Amino acid sequence: MTIRGRVLLASPDGMLGRAWMALLERRNIDHDAVSFPAFDLTDEASVRLAVSPRYQWVVNCAAWTDVDGAEAKESQAAAVNGTGVGWLADACRSAGATLIHYSTDYVFPGAAMSPYRTDCPPDPVNAYGRTKALGEGFVVSSGARHLLLRTSWLYAPWGKNFVRTIAGLSHERSELKVVDDQRGRPTSAEHLAQISLHLMDRQAHATGAAGIFHVTDGGECTWFDLACAVVASTNPSCRVRRCSSADFPRPARRPTYSVLDIAKTEQVVGPMPSWQENIASVLRVLEP
Repeated sequence: MTIRGRVLLASPDGMLGRAWMALLERRNIDHDAVSFPAFDLTDEASVRLAVSPRYQWVVNCAAWTDVDGAEAKESQAAAVNGTGVGWLADACRSAGATLIHYSTDYVFPGAAMSPYRTDCPPDPVNAYGRTKALGEGFVVSSGARHLLLRTSWLYAPWGKNFVRTIAGLSHERSELKVVDDQRGRPTSAEHLAQISLHLMDRQAHATGAAGIFHVTDGGECTWFDLACAVVASTNPSCRVRRCSSADFPRPARRPTYSVLDIAKTEQVVGPMPSWQENIASVLRVLEP
């Protein structure tokens, strides 16, 4: 599996961007990478300068990801996740490039009883979700060819994420308390990059991969379930106790149920590996 044309990777230094960079290099795919401040989603000129007709694909890994921080700075988060994404989508349309853009389960309210389909209307419960939904709207209405990929609970062997945090704490504490009333799907950043490339390949060969897809690991769990799986591998003597979200109040409200329906994606690329399988792979190469 490969793709034709040159890729522009925006923000290669983050958790997902690093996974993408490794994938592009491993597959020997022609690419360039652009980072902040040369590429700044709050600076329209820098966005338009970065995207040129030499690129057939633009993979956007740049985003405001501070969920709690967005509550106090929603306009700043919206400039990155909303307005800037709109500029990027318009630049891709003008250049004839396909935009691969990432969104989140947090665009949904979390009150469902079954997984959220790709065509479910967004209705965020926090500022971060509102800014990501704003960006989605700009991408869809831009007229640019695009893959808009929603994902959730991202983790990797590197970067700041729940899996690495729990792995570290399991060696520092004899007991951990983790919320058991938020349910979703974990997602390996490396898996997300690989499936993204697979969908790009399908789009390049006109096999129907366009528009909105949900990409996560297979299965679902609570944060407590995920923590138990990590601790079982890193330090089984550490006890994990379940608690409620009320025990850990945060500025941003979290959806109670944000499981994404991945059936559409699996119809195109096949079954997703389970989160347990992907977690085990990541824990084997976890960076200190």
